[in-house]
Amino acid sequence: RYDAGKDGFIDLMELKLMMEKLGAPQTHLGLKNMIKEVDEDLDSKLSFREFLLIFRKAAAGELQEDSGLHALARLSEIDVSTEGVKGAKSFFEAKVQAIHDATRFEEEIKAEQEEKKKQAEELKQRKAAFKELQSTFKQ
Repeated sequence: RYDAGKDGFIDLMELKLMMEKLGAPQTHLGLKNMIKEVDEDLDSKLSFREFLLIFRKAAAGELQEDSGLHALARLSEIDVSTEGVKGAKSFFEAKVQAIHDATRFEEEIKAEQEEKKKQAEELKQRKAAFKELQSTFKQ
């Protein structure tokens, strides 16, 4: 909803607009710090995965109470008495889907890391075999 550029990321200006619409405007420096705290790939914008990280950190109590991310996580909670049961149902279904997506992303990252380890080990073994073969020719 706040991804005005429709590129799948929330940049600084989109985050500024989102925080203003949520009623918790931030300074330019505050917005930069919000992004920096969860920007895993250091591209200065928030991917969906990094956005979900905000809520994971909030649930784990890893956000400072006076930070913009804490305010964002707090503003994203839902009050059933004002939203009604259907609104709450939609909200929680979206949260469950987001958690499922985050878990899938984590599994993909772990698989990538395992593949890189496997490739590094294969390279190490090939180099060792080459050195052994090379030493045979030197004699």
